[in-house]
Amino acid sequence: MTVSTPIPVTVLSGFLGAGKTTLLRHLLKTEHGLKIAVIENEFSDAGIDTQLLGSEPVQVMTLSNGCVCCTIHTDLTKALFLLLERLDSGEIAFDRLVIECTGLADPAPVAQTFFIDEELRERYILDGIITLVDAAHAEQHLTQTIAQAQIGFADRLLVSKRDLVDDAAFEALSQRLTRINRRAPIRIVEHGKIDLAELLDVRGFNLNADLGGSMNLRPVSLGGTSIDRISSLVLRTEKPLDIDKLSEFMNELLEDHGKQLLRYKGVLNIANEPRRMVFQGVLKLYGFDWDTEWAEGEKRESVIVFIADDLPEEKIRVGFAKVES
Repeated sequence: MTVSTPIPVTVLSGFLGAGKTTLLRHLLKTEHGLKIAVIENEFSDAGIDTQLLGSEPVQVMTLSNGCVCCTIHTDLTKALFLLLERLDSGEIAFDRLVIECTGLADPAPVAQTFFIDEELRERYILDGIITLVDAAHAEQHLTQTIAQAQIGFADRLLVSKRDLVDDAAFEALSQRLTRINRRAPIRIVEHGKIDLAELLDVRGFNLNADLGGSMNLRPVSLGGTSIDRISSLVLRTEKPLDIDKLSEFMNELLEDHGKQLLRYKGVLNIANEPRRMVFQGVLKLYGFDWDTEWAEGEKRESVIVFIADDLPEEKIRVGFAKVES
């Protein structure tokens, strides 16, 4: 097998009717010059081209603009390997992949696929999870924890049907989305049309010092008690952190609450270390690395954001306070 640059993967999630298929149709028909492969599952609200679907477990077709559409009736891993086989044999050509999750799908297993299988990890790189939110039906959708989880996992939130709600409703929705996920910027998508830069090269899973959006995480007005099970917590300190205590804290937290921690990321000031430490994870899978050096005179502030189901806020606050050297 030839060694090649890993193919960036974008995971598209969101409830039925939020506009995933409209967005995909726009992506597949636009003359953007990119060779994008799309894995679409059979449970979507409207197939991209339903008459082309047959009984084969995996169907692959190349569209006129060079994009590749793959419809699966089997598990994701098989479809990913099949695309690689056809790519390596020269049957098809693509350099990016978009995976559409079903409306009720948990993005976690999809994300984990790209961490767990070694061969897939070498050939694909998870770029970002994009979640569509239907402004007109968000209140109803968000009564379900899985819809909240889709928002919690996201690197970017695209709000559709903005024109169907007034400014007050949109502002309330934005605040709610921010309480659930402080990392993800919110963008409006109109009838499936959005700048491709909002979808591709998000680098949500890169180990770098960008916490998503920017280091200045979006503020949230904390009025009233949250009705959502998924929420986010941001911790900051200017005190240097002890690396051994930090490791102990994270290991204990993941042991007890790893299944609840949907996404987490930190940019940290480690005692006696000139470089920033960056770590991030999904559930119990996480990685860390050293980033750039702190500039002379720069405020050395550690920032960590956790997004979790039934967030153990007090335990995290107490544990993090003990990490200071």
